[in-house]
Amino acid sequence: MHVDALAVEHPLFAGLLTKNGYPPRWLRPATFATLTRLILEQRVSLASANAAFNRLATRIGSVTPANFLVLNDDELRSVGFSRQKAGYVRGIAELMESGGLDLEAISRLEKDEAIEQLVAIRGVGNWTASCFVLFVNDAPDVWPTGDRALYVSMSRVLELDAVPDKDSCDGIAATWSPNRSAAARMLWHDYLGGRSYTPTDLAGFTESTGMVSR
Repeated sequence: MHVDALAVEHPLFAGLLTKNGYPPRWLRPATFATLTRLILEQRVSLASANAAFNRLATRIGSVTPANFLVLNDDELRSVGFSRQKAGYVRGIAELMESGGLDLEAISRLEKDEAIEQLVAIRGVGNWTASCFVLFVNDAPDVWPTGDRALYVSMSRVLELDAVPDKDSCDGIAATWSPNRSAAARMLWHDYLGGRSYTPTDLAGFTESTGMVSR
């Protein structure tokens, strides 16, 4: 996870490692269900996204493209999809059913190529693609720009008076390359309480206050 290398290079992360121990990996499979979760997690709380995903799973069983496409817009709204997100995920399901999207193949690509292919999909922006590559491809140097929880966590561990703006946070994070994935995991872990964090749904984790960008 490159945590040790990050801790050697940066005292900030050495302190977090001592305080919290190693963060969870939060790895996810290269599936339609994973990408659906990430779409649901755009700009909303983790609790809200998990609730919608769980209602969907209760309704259709296995969250697969074929099962998803059975539901109409009203049914998707009833389980917690906005009209926009329903359209995004329906488009992804149709692509996968037609053979136009192979997430397993994307999971084997290098970071930049994987992100390029993902952002070409309607509804998948840089945040969603970065999280997919971080959690699915397990790429070592990914920074999900626009993630509010990361920025809040940064402000806390750096003991800043306020949460810096996006460009400032991303500029600071650039100094943690080539281990930004480990940095993100450690900051998320601290944000969630570190050693006191009791995971209830690691498969659905990204953050818990809402995203500021896709």
